[in-house]
Amino acid sequence: MSSPATAPPAPSSLPRIVAASLIGTTIEWYDFFLYGSAAALVFNKLFFPGSDPLVGTLLSFLTYAVGFAARPLGALVFGHYGDRLGRKKLLVLSLLLMGGATFAIGLLPTHATVGSAAPVLLTALRLVQGFALGGEWGGAVLLVSEHGDARRRGFWAAWPQTGAPAGQLLATGVLSLLTAVLSDDAFGTWGWRIPFLLSGVLVIVGLWIRLSVDESPVFKEALERAESRRTGEAETLPIVSVLRHHWRDVLVAMGARMAENISYYVITAFILVYATTSAGVSKQTALNAVLIGSAVHFAVIPAWGALSDRVGRRPVYLLGAAGVGLWMFPFFSLVDTGSFGYLVLAVTVGLVLHGAMYAPQAAFFAEMFATRMRYSGASIGAQFASVAAGAPAPLIATALLSDYGSSTPIALYVIAAAVLTLIAVGVARETRHRDLARLEAGDADQAAVSAAADARTV
Repeated sequence: MSSPATAPPAPSSLPRIVAASLIGTTIEWYDFFLYGSAAALVFNKLFFPGSDPLVGTLLSFLTYAVGFAARPLGALVFGHYGDRLGRKKLLVLSLLLMGGATFAIGLLPTHATVGSAAPVLLTALRLVQGFALGGEWGGAVLLVSEHGDARRRGFWAAWPQTGAPAGQLLATGVLSLLTAVLSDDAFGTWGWRIPFLLSGVLVIVGLWIRLSVDESPVFKEALERAESRRTGEAETLPIVSVLRHHWRDVLVAMGARMAENISYYVITAFILVYATTSAGVSKQTALNAVLIGSAVHFAVIPAWGALSDRVGRRPVYLLGAAGVGLWMFPFFSLVDTGSFGYLVLAVTVGLVLHGAMYAPQAAFFAEMFATRMRYSGASIGAQFASVAAGAPAPLIATALLSDYGSSTPIALYVIAAAVLTLIAVGVARETRHRDLARLEAGDADQAAVSAAADARTV
């Protein structure tokens, strides 16, 4: 018989939990991607004037990368308290921090007004964004993973992952609309502020939904077990337990993130630079291509998640990593044509293949770690990798383009990341049938647990 922690939630509750996670991740990623798009389009002129255009873009992307540097700190802090206090409280805090920082960016004075203080303030707010996002991802996917039916965990846990393309879609859509209806002067003077200020409205909606859900039942049960076992000794810190019992899983998660993270930011952020400077494509055309690709990305992620429930997390993930690596040379060849149709094809196929990695990632990472260190373990594995992967990706790609004037080294850069991910996921264990409530720290008999689960489902 199923325990309360492992029993499927009521049919009415799971969609609400998924909605709470999805609305939060959408807003968080909207805020984060909005900065990336603005960094590629206007921040180089507003906050780093007087530089060569490409150098200004490099400096702009440097502040973009700073947000990634803060994500591991967010993972450590939010993971620690999320494993101690619960997922819900920390998710509310992350949403407030991210939304507040994004709204404040919309009010920032530019270099023309306050001089060098402008990029300093911009960088500080970007750090707050990164810190908040470092804690958001782990909590959002765990809240769904720990509530959901184990047989369809990949499908349900993939929905918070759609927050990334939904946020990208929303951010790019708003920017695309503004660049279409405003002149370049109007957009550069005041129009760019509108999407950042809209974040305030989105946060209010997100908080209203997120405050209405319950804490994860798996976490509640694990907390009760921990309380009953307490002997008066101080409980081991979650980060210490992760490094003691799950250090291999952390390394696997970090390796798995390499191709997923790097390819995503090359396809969605760097492409705005490459298409406009090297392929002669207009800013509006590039934004529209990313907009269409993000819509398809949103649609395919749940499908990839459902497939991972049928065939396993690893096969789907490996397919995505190999596909992204093989697609890079055709990707840049299509962009170089300057054709809108080919640009859409390049971005869309790239994001569909990326989705094969991103969709099973939530369930895959959640199934690696024991409950009382799951928030810390999943967040650390995901966010520490972002420092080496997503953070420098647009910066490295822009520098390679500046030095070589060719897309070839950029394609090889993504291919190298794909090889790392293939190795990491290739040596990992399949996690599809692990019981999150029964998974304990240092459990060496996961094969038996998986086999028993397989037998029950036959």
